[in-house]
Amino acid sequence: MAKNKILLVDDEPRLRKMVKDFLKRAEYDVVEAENGRQALDIFFSDSRIDLVILDVMMPEMNGWEVCREIRRESTVPIIMLTAKNGENDELQGFDLGADEYISKPFSNKILVARVGAILRRTGGTESDELCSGGIRIDKIAHQVYVGGQEVDLSFKEFELLCYFLENKGVALSRERILNNVWNYDYYGDARTIDTHVKKLRNKLGKYGDSIVTIRGMGYKYDPAE
Repeated sequence: MAKNKILLVDDEPRLRKMVKDFLKRAEYDVVEAENGRQALDIFFSDSRIDLVILDVMMPEMNGWEVCREIRRESTVPIIMLTAKNGENDELQGFDLGADEYISKPFSNKILVARVGAILRRTGGTESDELCSGGIRIDKIAHQVYVGGQEVDLSFKEFELLCYFLENKGVALSRERILNNVWNYDYYGDARTIDTHVKKLRNKLGKYGDSIVTIRGMGYKYDPAE
């Protein structure tokens, strides 16, 4: 079986080498780019890239610009790395379609774990469909249909919607959602969940009302069948 290929983009050579070494130890193929323009050239010339690790602060073209360009053509998972940890920066990354947002300094072991979690979820062999409340999810094709119309979701929005449908009628705490959808011990806060739920509701239109807020706890998927 071919190894998953990861595009690692950062203008710091020492950081790239350190992360690359950890990824290669975990049996991933790694291609490197030292700036945003080089990253786009590599990405659009190599159809085998399964995931992008993307630094935000780079010369010539920053990570947000690169993320925007990739999202115009692809839903490949994107993990963004940044020295910034402000709320607005994190929200901007999610708004542009990033699936993960990791602040420097970070644990290489945690980064590799997150990469593995994402690739396991995107490369699974599940053949079942999820259908509920006017929403149909084809897990194999990674497609979502709402009211019969296909809706474009980011990787994390897709995983979150699957989790809601799989737990229909169950009250889910934010901590439980983070641990299951993100699939690792996540040390973020409620903004991560709330931001994704808001974006998901907007994309689901009237069906977004099925995701009910439970004050002080989390959310519940409760469709009117």
